[in-house]
Amino acid sequence: MHVHPLITDSAALANLCARLADAPFVCVDTEFMRENTFWPELCLIQIADTEEAAAIDPMALGLDMQPLLDLLVNNEDVLKVFHAGGQDLEIIYNLTGKTPYPLFDTQVAAMALGQGEQIGYSNLVDSWLGIQIDKGARFTDWSRRPLDVRQVDYAIGDVTHLSNIFPRMLERLKKTGRGAWLDQEMERLGDPANYANDPDLAWKRVRISGRRPDVLGRLKAIARWRELEARSKDLPRGRIVKDETVADLAGHPPKKQADLVKVRGLSATWGTNDIGKRLLAAIESAEPMSMEEMPPREDRKPGLGKEGALVADLLKLLLKIRARDIDVAPRLLARGEELEALAAGQRDNLAMLTGWRFDQFGHEALDLVEGRLGFAVVEGKLKMTRIDVNT
Repeated sequence: MHVHPLITDSAALANLCARLADAPFVCVDTEFMRENTFWPELCLIQIADTEEAAAIDPMALGLDMQPLLDLLVNNEDVLKVFHAGGQDLEIIYNLTGKTPYPLFDTQVAAMALGQGEQIGYSNLVDSWLGIQIDKGARFTDWSRRPLDVRQVDYAIGDVTHLSNIFPRMLERLKKTGRGAWLDQEMERLGDPANYANDPDLAWKRVRISGRRPDVLGRLKAIARWRELEARSKDLPRGRIVKDETVADLAGHPPKKQADLVKVRGLSATWGTNDIGKRLLAAIESAEPMSMEEMPPREDRKPGLGKEGALVADLLKLLLKIRARDIDVAPRLLARGEELEALAAGQRDNLAMLTGWRFDQFGHEALDLVEGRLGFAVVEGKLKMTRIDVNT
């Protein structure tokens, strides 16, 4: 494989992208910093097919990134391959308003091949290629320039290894007939809504006790205000106001701006400055949260009840057994909220009761809740046994 020097000029990038546009797939990775900013600061993009690989410096003066962005989000003939690509997709969405399509995530695919729910990149490379990655450059400050050759080589290795692993992984998925199992997971990962950062939903990031509509309404208003402040200043949310202070303000709102000086986590200047004025205005404008928006109780799902909770626990045990038997990650077969919904009597709109999930797990889950299946210990191993409901 030909590995290019660090790409810093527009002509070299355009030529690279023109060649990669004819590839069946490209592997993509990014290096970024986000400790001091709201928006992730893109510092490096690595890309490879089976013939060539390169690292691209998006911080290079005058570099036209458009050919690369077009390849990633507008060229649907090239499959984009990531490993645990959620943060990479967020960065691409921030730059373009789109997510790459079509896409393939090797961490997701590993779930169908018995490698757990969140296999790390180093373990993936070791298991497929027998290569132990030097982790010495993991904690590089990727925003500092110049980058040395060792740093660039380390970064490019992330996509060169992936370009060797992906075809092997694809071949095994074809042999096992499990490729189609991943379609829904890949669609979920690529859904642009995951990366939109809607200010009206920012309150869901904050942990708070209690379920009073007035408190949650203030939480929503304050979190929305913080989101917009952080965006406008390009600062992390916690640099504006920490989560615990947001929750405290929602539960114990100040009556006037001068009272902000008494709030733990805010400086005395908030009692008179403009940001304190904007915060108080957000609090005063808050309305109680509507019943439709209220979050479900964590300790008791609607309609589940005590007996239903026990049934849900049995379904979780069945899920573990079935996942072990066919060597897949349990989450690929069903999610916890689906099991609780089934235990509560729901039958519609459950992924595990359709398609391949029904064949591999859903029909047994349905049999269990409807009394046609039970547990048995056979030679020290927990297995399922059919129950004759007519006896």
